[in-house]
Amino acid sequence: MTIKDIEMDIIRDWTDAYTEKFQKEIFSFKHNISKTGLFTDEALIELLGKHPAHLLDVCSMGDDTHPDYPNRFRTGDFRDSSAETLLAAAKAGRIWINVRQGMNVHPEYKAVLDKMYGSLSRKVGQKITDPRGGILISSPISQTPYHFDKTETILWHVRGAKRIYIYPQTEEFISDKNYEEIVLNIMDDDLPYNESFDKHAKVFDLDEDEAILWPLNSPHRVDNSAFCVSVTTEYGTWASKLKNSGMLANATLRKKWGIQTSWRNEHTLSRYLKFVFGQAIKTTGLASKPEEADIVSFKLDPNVPNFIVDTPPYERNF
Repeated sequence: MTIKDIEMDIIRDWTDAYTEKFQKEIFSFKHNISKTGLFTDEALIELLGKHPAHLLDVCSMGDDTHPDYPNRFRTGDFRDSSAETLLAAAKAGRIWINVRQGMNVHPEYKAVLDKMYGSLSRKVGQKITDPRGGILISSPISQTPYHFDKTETILWHVRGAKRIYIYPQTEEFISDKNYEEIVLNIMDDDLPYNESFDKHAKVFDLDEDEAILWPLNSPHRVDNSAFCVSVTTEYGTWASKLKNSGMLANATLRKKWGIQTSWRNEHTLSRYLKFVFGQAIKTTGLASKPEEADIVSFKLDPNVPNFIVDTPPYERNF
């Protein structure tokens, strides 16, 4: 089946109820992305072989027994590895690969992204502009830590089996202060997590060719139970722009002048004023930003069982 063939049915089983829930509630729906043929092993190897290195992340999470990286996110050096090795590592080890902007950079994938959001725009009756999409290729035991996204996000699962936990947006699960810290840090979206949170989560097991979406900023985490391939897409809205700028303003007020404010409790006029202030400090550079480097701590080696060999840490320069 070609991309043209799936133009009218790339999104399946959509109902009017989904249109009503869009951007307001959690729900899942079916799609036909796998039928493009762009997510087979052969296609992924071709993709990994040509994707720009600076837009490719090969990552892992240290287990709780690691002396230096217990349960910590890690960045790997993949430059000496073939595309075949990268895919094998994702299938066999503790590795996940983020092909950042993979759905935008390559014409054949961009054509699919355009069909996805063209179809979605027609179904919800609103134009969604400038969607961005990455491709996640992850091992059977990979876990995505507890985090939130600063833009509207949809997870389009393609291959394998994932379990996603989605949590409430109350202060307990995503505090204003934590949000502010993350707005200041482009490298990290992770939130403080406690296992007791799980009893409040809504849990979904995603099948192949199933997508899920949730209200803006909902905290979530993901566990794999098989080798997985997914497309994660995001797009900005007025609501996300308003909140992110307002949070940037509040973070600056808190850090520079010790003024304690809460977006959650602010009235509408105050939020608009904070948006203007946030936009101003973003363009002038007034906001303080933590200097957080991306540190490499392992390289890939196909001769070890999990493909991970520790290296002396150094700042990523590729």
